[in-house]
Amino acid sequence: MATAAENLATVEQKMGEVTLEKPTEDVKVTETPAKPSSSSSQSSKPSPVAASLRAKTSKPQTTPIVDPLPSIKLPNRRELTDAQQAKYDALLETVKEWKEVPSASKGGPITEDETMWLSRECLLRYLRATKWNTTEAATRLLGTLAWRREYGVETFTPEHVSPEGETGKQIIFGYDIAGRPCQYLSPGRQNTDVSPRQVQHLVYMLERALDLMLPTQETIALLVNFKASKNRTNTAPGIGQGREVLHILQTHYPERLGRALVINIPWVVWGFLKLITPFIDPETKAKLKFNEDVRQHVPPQHLWTEFLGDLEFEYDHATYWPALLSLCEEKRKEKRERWASAGKNFGESEVYLKGGDAPSLFPDSASSKTAASSVTVPAVISEKSEVEASLQASDIQAN
Repeated sequence: MATAAENLATVEQKMGEVTLEKPTEDVKVTETPAKPSSSSSQSSKPSPVAASLRAKTSKPQTTPIVDPLPSIKLPNRRELTDAQQAKYDALLETVKEWKEVPSASKGGPITEDETMWLSRECLLRYLRATKWNTTEAATRLLGTLAWRREYGVETFTPEHVSPEGETGKQIIFGYDIAGRPCQYLSPGRQNTDVSPRQVQHLVYMLERALDLMLPTQETIALLVNFKASKNRTNTAPGIGQGREVLHILQTHYPERLGRALVINIPWVVWGFLKLITPFIDPETKAKLKFNEDVRQHVPPQHLWTEFLGDLEFEYDHATYWPALLSLCEEKRKEKRERWASAGKNFGESEVYLKGGDAPSLFPDSASSKTAASSVTVPAVISEKSEVEASLQASDIQAN
C-alpha cells in the first residue's frame, strides 16, 4: 500500500506546472505577523508538503487550504491571576509525578507522546473546564489519557477510517475569521451504516483539525450542513450516537469547540436537537449557532460554496485524503522536533510547539540536555524576568 508521501507525489504530478504563492513567513495571520520562535531551530526549516499544497491550482480546489487569510484576527493572550497561576503550578507539579497511565486494558508507563500532549495550554483547558479545581482537573486528565489509549486515538490508521471519508462527508478546510480550523460535516453525503467506525472517523478528523491549529488558537469551528441529497434524505443522527459524540467532546476535548454553525436544519433534525439539548452543557450550548449567515463567521473567499461561500471545492478522495494526511504528518513532525529540542518537558507551550513567536518555557532544560549530549542548539533566554514574561505570554485567550 502506498504511503501518504507517495500518494502526495501523485497529487503533485496531477497539479502539473504551477507557481508557488508567497512563502509562509510572508502570510499575515494577525495585524502583527507572528515571528518564528528565537529558541527553536525548527521554525525556520522548510515545509515541503505545505509548500506544494500552497501552490495555485486550477478551480475547483481539491486539496486542503494551508494558510488563513490576512484578515483573520487571532485571540488575544491573557495573563493568569496570581490564584490561577498557583493552581496551574500545583497541577503541573502533580502531572510531573505521573509515571503510569491507569487503564484496565492498556495501562503502562506514560509515553513521550502523552508527555507532549500534557502541554501548558492543555492543563489550563482542563483547569478552566473544572472551574480551577486542581484535583478534579488531574482526575479528568488521567481519565482522558486512559480513554485515548483504550479508544485508540493514537492508533487509528488512515486505512481504517478512509472508507468513511470517501464521499467527503467530513473535511478540514480553511479557517474562520478567528483563525479556527474549519471542520465541515455534511450528513447528506453519508455513505455508511451506523457503526463505531463512524464516531472513530469523527475523532480522527478532529485530531487532524488540531494538527492544523494555528500557534495562538486553541479551538475549532464546526460547520454542519443538514441539506439532504438524492442518496440521503434523512440526515439526522441517531440519539445514541449523538450522545456518544457529545460525551467524547465534552469530556475529552474540553475548551476545544469555539463555534458550531449548523444550517439547513429539517424538522426531523430539530426534533433530534430537542432530544439531545439536555445533555449539552451550557458553555457548549452558547457556542451553537443555528441557520445563521455562515459568511459572517468564515471569510466568503475561503468558505465552501455548499455552505453558501464563494470558494469552489470538489471532493475527490484520491486527491484530498493523501494531501491532508501528508500535511498533518508534516505538522506533527515539526511539533515533535520542537518539543524534543527544548528538552521533552511536561507543560511546554503550544505556541512554541506550533512554531509561533513564543520561546520554549524550559530554555534551561534544553541547554542542560544539550550540554550533556554535546549537541549544538540555538541560544536560550537566561534572564529570569524574560522567562517569567514568556510564561505569562503563552497563555491564550479562548475566543
